[in-house]
Amino acid sequence: MTEVVLMSDPRVAAVPVQECGEPLVNVRGDGRLLVDERKRADSGEAFAHLREGVLHRLVDAQAQLPDGMRLLFIEGYRPPALQRRYFDTYADGLRADHPEWPAGKIRSAASRYVSPPEIAPHSAGAAVDLTLVDADGRELDLGTRVNATPEESAGACYTGAANIGAEARTLRTVLATALTAAGLVNYPTEWWHWSYGDRYWALTTGARNALYAARELG
Repeated sequence: MTEVVLMSDPRVAAVPVQECGEPLVNVRGDGRLLVDERKRADSGEAFAHLREGVLHRLVDAQAQLPDGMRLLFIEGYRPPALQRRYFDTYADGLRADHPEWPAGKIRSAASRYVSPPEIAPHSAGAAVDLTLVDADGRELDLGTRVNATPEESAGACYTGAANIGAEARTLRTVLATALTAAGLVNYPTEWWHWSYGDRYWALTTGARNALYAARELG
């Protein structure tokens, strides 16, 4: 079995960052991606932003999809304070359910679902949560809902999970093939999470450094 490197792994945090200065851009301004609104309540318009280079790669990936399929953009940039809230809330829930777990195990388990804030790809504008839709904009079934936790999905949120149907497996492969060809990497505990230019991408691809540091919008 291929090793799953979690965001909490010290090797991720050890990757140096050389910020390239590329701007965050509003995905809606490009107009070529379908944008879902489910994350607006948490971050306002911030969720619809990405680094310019990531957006260009998503557009390239979409062009590689079979006829009748499109990408559905769900969340890109996430303000650092919101990332901290997501992480702490999920970790608190794990702590309540498993009071016997030491702090390190809580951090590791939490990072399956929410990146530790200090290295979060979303807060660098480097990561995107997305899925596939049909020609009419209807979300396709890739085995779990986007943002399903490992607990609620019995691990089916893992990209390579065995406990999903054949059709969902095929669709995950379609999504992965297009995004990988465009240069993005997947976080293997979340089939919907892909990134470029962040520390996790650098570790996965062997790049000498990450291109994007965490930043505030504006």
